[in-house]
Amino acid sequence: MGFNLENIAAKKAQNGAEPKKKVPLLERELTFFGKSFSNKRKEDFYTELAVLLKAGINLKEALLLIEEGQKKEQQKELFKDLGESLLSGSNFSEAIRRKKEFTEYEYYSIKIGEESGTLDSITKELGSFYAKKNEQRRNLVNALTYPIIILTTAILVVIFMLRLVVPMFQDIFKQNNVELPWITKFIVSVSDFIKDFGWWIVLIFIGALLLRKALFGNDWFKKRMDYLLLSMPYVGSFLKAVYLAQFTRAISLLTASKVPVLNSIELAGKMIDFYPLREALDLVSTKIMQGENLSNSLKGNKIFSNKMISMVKVAEETNQTEFMFERLNQQYSIEVQQKSKLLSTLMEPMIILVVGICVGVILVAMYLPMFKLGSVLG
Repeated sequence: MGFNLENIAAKKAQNGAEPKKKVPLLERELTFFGKSFSNKRKEDFYTELAVLLKAGINLKEALLLIEEGQKKEQQKELFKDLGESLLSGSNFSEAIRRKKEFTEYEYYSIKIGEESGTLDSITKELGSFYAKKNEQRRNLVNALTYPIIILTTAILVVIFMLRLVVPMFQDIFKQNNVELPWITKFIVSVSDFIKDFGWWIVLIFIGALLLRKALFGNDWFKKRMDYLLLSMPYVGSFLKAVYLAQFTRAISLLTASKVPVLNSIELAGKMIDFYPLREALDLVSTKIMQGENLSNSLKGNKIFSNKMISMVKVAEETNQTEFMFERLNQQYSIEVQQKSKLLSTLMEPMIILVVGICVGVILVAMYLPMFKLGSVLG
């Protein structure tokens, strides 16, 4: 059975309610500070709900069972409120729309399930969607953990040498009036800079960590950061694969529910938190409204590969859009795994090489004047 999103828009207009704004990325998934209802909890929630609905338990009882299984009071309160909304006569989709923990994408997906009578399938797909998203995040965190530890240790070693070792040599050179070569003067100036402004740098770094949510919540800042990351070698292609995997998964879910292509693109764009892909999807929606098919609408944008466009064209000709986007999702998911492993493999030797060069330069800069000092003493 087909589904028209115009019905939702009409009901929302009658209620005079604005759709809930999506919480900003990557609140990005790549954050070390968890949300009150994180993607991991969403994965568990939708998976459990799908199992209970499939077993024949009605929605109210299912929410009650999930509420009883929660350990944290905040989570219990959330599911209790959802259950009370159902008892008061609200639809499940309207109940989650009033909660800040849920996105507009989830609201539309649940609404689709209610209207088409496939809520159990939709919740199962949502659980699978968040499982894939969490898996991507885990792969990236696993890939970056060891290199970050190495990088942090290396930075501390270099700072230790500049802050404590270099000043010791500097005092010796001053006492003996040794003329310093340019490389030694440069290292000494870096040491003096760290000595004078080191704590300020630490405070600025800590402040940036504390304010990062506010910075990434600013559209202007986040948009420029996203385009900057996209233009970076390897990192750009990696991020593009991550978000294309999320996009293809969302389209597969929506087309399985018989949502029209245009509505699917618009809904997928609402949950994408990557400006280059979001703006590309806006252009695709505009072209589709002008009469173009999906494959032609994807052309002309660098974020969509020729291979993806060709597969979408075949899907349109064979009427297998759901299957083709599922295959695309599998390909991008595999690509994300491979790139995350390669990222870890490349970063470790690069960090070691850079640190080795820095330490070598510091040692050379300190020992060059020692030869002059030896001739003076001799």
